[in-house]
Amino acid sequence: MAQRLRIAFAGTPAFARAALQALLEVGHEVALVMTQPDRPAGRGLKMQASPVKALAQSHGIRVVQPRSLRRDGRHASDAEAAREALVDAAPEVLVVAAYGLILPEWVLELPPRGCLNIHASLLPRWRGAAPIHRAIEAGDAQTGITIMQMDAGLDTGPMVLSEPMPIRADDTTGSLQDRLAILGARLIVIALERRASLVPQPQPTAGVTYAAKIEKREAAIDWSAPAATIERRLRAFDPFPGASTTIGRETVKCWRARVVVATGVTGGAGPGEVVSLERDAIRVACGSGALDLLELQRPGGRRITAAEFLQRTPVVPRQRLGI
Repeated sequence: MAQRLRIAFAGTPAFARAALQALLEVGHEVALVMTQPDRPAGRGLKMQASPVKALAQSHGIRVVQPRSLRRDGRHASDAEAAREALVDAAPEVLVVAAYGLILPEWVLELPPRGCLNIHASLLPRWRGAAPIHRAIEAGDAQTGITIMQMDAGLDTGPMVLSEPMPIRADDTTGSLQDRLAILGARLIVIALERRASLVPQPQPTAGVTYAAKIEKREAAIDWSAPAATIERRLRAFDPFPGASTTIGRETVKCWRARVVVATGVTGGAGPGEVVSLERDAIRVACGSGALDLLELQRPGGRRITAAEFLQRTPVVPRQRLGI
């Protein structure tokens, strides 16, 4: 590899862990890791370290977990402690991947070689917090990774390197994120190796879109939407927050479905009405077309097939879901 760099790394989920692992494997010196505070997780709601923190600790790397990086905000003491840690680490460059906190100017200006962000889209499409979810939800044929030189804007900095990736017809956010993590890890290593020859290019002014953060309230299925739209949302919201509807008195998560577009498939049923019970599916009328629900999850249960679900939960044709 090219010259070994002294790096600080900011990231939180498994997507970021892949990049940190790659940087360590090629021999860069990671002097500091910044990650989100531990969160309660699982049924027991035990405090759990982020995937990035767990990897950093296994390599004996110093970790800081500020609640904010705003030195004039509510958690100013956290920001000040993070600043001291960064100054002490003296990184040449800061690599950022799905960190979860906005980096103020004092952070951007600290490393002499600047801050590089591993962004999970082909910028300028899908700037913002949820680029993978929104690409699937919108029905995009492809996405990719952009390595970007960070500035004070929201994913507006010049692009250093990018590579596209097709979105498969059955991709969920989980499956696509796993592939993009591998691509992002490979590209950040290349970007650092070729830093002397790569010239950052301004982002195009055309084609800008924003990927708003995913909110839990978006989980409820709107059966008046076209079947294809709902099917994409199921995949976009897997694994979080899941797409849900009510069946009887229960709120049930719907994880997997297929679109049925044959003429007359709804048989006159209105949006949200059960059209029929198929061998492997619950067929539900939508605003246009119908959706075969294939995999569901009752509260407190596991994901099960529609056939298993029907063995335990009575569902009948013309029953209305989502009320």
